[in-house]
Amino acid sequence: MPASVVNAHAIRDAITRLGDPNYSRWAAQIRRAGGCRQPIHLRGRVEHWDAATGTLLHRYSTRTEPDGVLRVPCKSRRASRCPSCAETYRADTFHLIRAGLVGGKGVPASVTAHPCLFVTLTAPSFGPVHTRREKNGKVLPCHPRRDAQKCPHGRVLSCTARHGADEDCLGEPLCPDCYDYTGSVLFNAVAPLLWKRFADALRRHLAKLGGLTLREMREQLVVSFAKVAEYQRRGVVHFHAVIRLDGSDGPVSAPPAWATLDLLGQAVRHAASVVTAKIPAVDGEPARVLRWGDQLDVRPITMDGELTDQAVAGYIAKYATKAAECVGTLDRRISPAEDLVALPIREHARRLIAECLRLGALDELADLRLIQWAHMLGFRGHFSTRSRRYSTTLGQIRAERQDHARDEQITTGRLPLFDEDTVLVVTHWEYAGKGLSPGDALVAALAAPWLWDGGQ
Repeated sequence: MPASVVNAHAIRDAITRLGDPNYSRWAAQIRRAGGCRQPIHLRGRVEHWDAATGTLLHRYSTRTEPDGVLRVPCKSRRASRCPSCAETYRADTFHLIRAGLVGGKGVPASVTAHPCLFVTLTAPSFGPVHTRREKNGKVLPCHPRRDAQKCPHGRVLSCTARHGADEDCLGEPLCPDCYDYTGSVLFNAVAPLLWKRFADALRRHLAKLGGLTLREMREQLVVSFAKVAEYQRRGVVHFHAVIRLDGSDGPVSAPPAWATLDLLGQAVRHAASVVTAKIPAVDGEPARVLRWGDQLDVRPITMDGELTDQAVAGYIAKYATKAAECVGTLDRRISPAEDLVALPIREHARRLIAECLRLGALDELADLRLIQWAHMLGFRGHFSTRSRRYSTTLGQIRAERQDHARDEQITTGRLPLFDEDTVLVVTHWEYAGKGLSPGDALVAALAAPWLWDGGQ
């Protein structure tokens, strides 16, 4: 059996790795990569030279490393690709979001007094889908309809089942032939544009409510936000956003007295209701005007209760590591030449991908890049974004972690301590591959508890 051959090779490679004289160094690399599933392999060197005398003070080279490479984390944000690196990304995002709510990371604690809302912008309906509904802890029927009529395709548009939380049918259309796959794909494609227009409309309406021009408002008020995109089971994205009002200097300054929480709520509801994105008529499809769905959730963030700063930060951080896997699609790009029927995906996802490929081939929609983002069902925006003044940045958080690790290495004598003003650092790195062989992956999986406990 092919599986047995693969297992035999993996076991043989694992035994070879365990018997390697450099196994302890390999294990140290794996441990410092934090359990990364697909570590990046680098080949190169780092040299420290005395700038005054030209003397070589210290050299590190991967030539002495196992297999001649240094393994470093892939730093993927996607939990489906690398759970350990995604967990680091999630934790960093959590601290970034929370700092903008309660302070820290360079943000003063006084930011807690600024008007702040947690907003969820949803997609419109593209046809009835199987769903799980609850009320007072009781699961309700999916789509009960008295005297339900049949659709043009002969299906009764009703479902009286009480679905479980993990049923495969959730998100599937009651009638796939009636479902508006074109609209679903196009909404995902223009969702980033709708968000931009929402943010612009929000600022304009705040200025109007304050009796100011937009330029005058910017001298008094800054709208800061952090958002994340989440896929619903039906295959469309919606956005969760923290929206905060600051003074002209950002979170270090208080907003003007007229900029209240109620005023922010009014501006959010207005902006969500007025922004649109137009799609021209193409290939027999009529022109479309896409907008946010009717379900708009606007809630204040409090220091206690259900919607606390920790709950909001945790919620956004969790979805920052996910993609469209809940819809049943693939976690890689799909070529138009691939046989969609042979792909191991849900039929609903297959139809959405097929629609992306069909629409992406039209010249009028080329700018939407639907073919390149077919595996994401048309969505091509960043999953987690923030405004410039919301709080710290992921880059600053990572730099702090790197500085801490370097200081620890110097303190323990693993790195030399040089005067940075008199030492010239010369580096040369090249990409040498990524991932773990089946045997290495087997050793890493079996020895994981021991590796993470610091064993050599």
